[in-house]
Amino acid sequence: MQESISSLAAEVAAADVSSAAALDQFRLLYLGRKGRLADLFDQLKTVPNEQKRAVGQQLNGLKQQAQARFDEAQAALEAATANQPADATFDYTLPTVPNALGTRHPLMLVREQMLRIFARIGFAVAEGPEIEDDWHNFTALNFPENHPARDMQDTFFVEPAPGAEVAQPHLLRTHTSTVQVRVMENEPLPIRRVMPGRVYRNEAISARAHMLFHQIEGLYIDENVSFADLKQTIYYFVREMFGEDINIRFRPSYFPFTEPSAEIDITCLICKGAGCNICKGSGWVEIGGSGMVDPNVLENCGIDSEKYTGYAWGMGIERITMLKYQIKDLRLFTENDVRFLRQFEAL
Repeated sequence: MQESISSLAAEVAAADVSSAAALDQFRLLYLGRKGRLADLFDQLKTVPNEQKRAVGQQLNGLKQQAQARFDEAQAALEAATANQPADATFDYTLPTVPNALGTRHPLMLVREQMLRIFARIGFAVAEGPEIEDDWHNFTALNFPENHPARDMQDTFFVEPAPGAEVAQPHLLRTHTSTVQVRVMENEPLPIRRVMPGRVYRNEAISARAHMLFHQIEGLYIDENVSFADLKQTIYYFVREMFGEDINIRFRPSYFPFTEPSAEIDITCLICKGAGCNICKGSGWVEIGGSGMVDPNVLENCGIDSEKYTGYAWGMGIERITMLKYQIKDLRLFTENDVRFLRQFEAL
């Protein structure tokens, strides 16, 4: 052991510390946590007890010697660098590199605007988990097991942990209607809520569709709620978001959780009704679905469907953003192209 100490002391005294790179190598080789000196300290436990005191003192002395050599060499290098003349080739009058600040994503800008519009007519925000069970995503919303309506939404199912006992399948939610179920199960009536959030569907990515997108849904339940109340709510939102002269239409449709149901269309703001790839040449573009909450859904959530009625609607935030800012390709929202994102810095 003492021979190893003496040999290492000689190496420390002779080591090259004439440059910054050599000095850093010296630090790693002798003073680092995995260096030569640390190895000798680890071997101290193998030294006989009667010799440990003397050997330990030698190791401490060697450590102090190595540290002192490192400190002296570092101070000498710093002094030499400070005394060097300034680089005559550098133009010190050049402006500094600007420290650019980030900005909000266009989807978040529109999300906040939508929430503000609905807040003005009494809708509060409710949120829920993105990983859901079958009950909240399908069954409570009037999707019976093996019903063809389940095929309307291609679902990403989540495999349970090995050995875990799961009462029902879990999945990435396909709509924020799952939050509607949780609100109806747990909150007192009347209910007036909007539910924003991310949803997931196994769809091919294109200019009009994506496997990950954002929805905002609304739910109003009280006594004597009618379809006329739903229409006035949608009219108010569309005109606040897009302007007073926008055209709106309701088309009969089908959703398992609403009856009657209707799609909501507005004039395509990208082509002004002339026809484009976004509206498929029709001049109209769908912004969401809506309808009166099906009595079965109310009963599933413990609400008396004989006493209470309600309406619900859902919209894609991406679709609203595309119309508002004249964006023709949905994929731009997730490509992180700085040229695209910088267009929204002043908004």
